[in-house]
Amino acid sequence: MLKYLIWLSIILGFNGSSLAQESKLVEAAREYQNELNAEYANPKESPLEKRDLKTFEGLDFFEIDPEYIVEAEFVRTPAESPFAMKTSTDRMPIYVKYGELYFELKGKKLKLNLYQNQELVKDPEYFDYLFLPFTDLSNGNQTYAGGRYIDFRIPESKKVILDFNRAYNPYCAYNGKYSCPVPPEENDLDIEIFAGVKSFDKH
Repeated sequence: MLKYLIWLSIILGFNGSSLAQESKLVEAAREYQNELNAEYANPKESPLEKRDLKTFEGLDFFEIDPEYIVEAEFVRTPAESPFAMKTSTDRMPIYVKYGELYFELKGKKLKLNLYQNQELVKDPEYFDYLFLPFTDLSNGNQTYAGGRYIDFRIPESKKVILDFNRAYNPYCAYNGKYSCPVPPEENDLDIEIFAGVKSFDKH
């Protein structure tokens, strides 16, 4: 999935009235979702339990909606202290708040924090990886109760594309053997996000 993260950090000059740019972003989101389905269908990569993998035909996504593709302002927060992020188990990975995203969606001004895992910083493949866990008002109904994630790379500019069509569930939504970070309360959105992966019904 790493090669697709760049779509969330490059500047595309996105404008809601630009049909060409909108089409590119929608197609990129569709390609991302296809790749996610391929990953989950692969027994070597899938988080699904064996019984669910046998009948897996694809994740349940909301219809891709350009309204959930927004331009956000990235603000770096360099003076943050490391902290232990809560998970679904007793594991407490160390993160640092790396920056903030300011954006507007459905007439509301919103903010989300980006976090950097301090172990991944040492990994040459994921050293520039940023983590965006969030909750919203759809959780527990149409979407997973524990919130969802979006993957990022370190932005190269103050303007980035935030695409909620790429929101995916933690692995523990599919299999109890995983330990999944719990989105911090500060990343709770007072809005319903009807985009990305829906909740998963286990067999």
